[in-house]
Amino acid sequence: MTVAGQMLETYPKDLGGVDRQKLQACIEACFECAQACTACADACLSEDMVAELTKCIRSNLDCADVCAVTGRVLSRHTGYDANLTRAVLEACAAACRACGDECADHAEMHEHCRICAESCRRCEQACRDLIAALG
Repeated sequence: MTVAGQMLETYPKDLGGVDRQKLQACIEACFECAQACTACADACLSEDMVAELTKCIRSNLDCADVCAVTGRVLSRHTGYDANLTRAVLEACAAACRACGDECADHAEMHEHCRICAESCRRCEQACRDLIAALG
C-alpha cells in the first residue's frame, strides 16, 4: 500500500463519503505529475533548441505548481470544503490539459515531453474522476 493510501486508512474521522480509491488515485497522480512536469521543464532547459520550448517550460512549471498544491489540498480532510476542492480539481485538470497538449506537440522529438504528456493525461483524468465522484 502506498503512503497516500496508508494516510487515508489511518485518518481518524470519516471522510464524508468521498470515494477513497478515487481520492487516493488523484493524490498520487497529482504528485507524480508535479514531478514529471518539473523534470520535463528541466530537460527542456537542457535542450539545444531551448528557445523553441519556452511555452512548454512555462506550461510545465505552471502545471507542476498546480498539481503539487492540488495534492496537498486533497491530503487535508479536516474542515473539508467541497467548493474549494472542486475548484482546485478543475484548475488542476485545466493545467494538466494545457501542459499535456503542449508536451504532446514536442513528444516526437523529445521523449521527456512524451512521458510528461502521458502523466498530465493521467492526472487530468484522475481529477475528473474525483470531481464526478464528488457529485
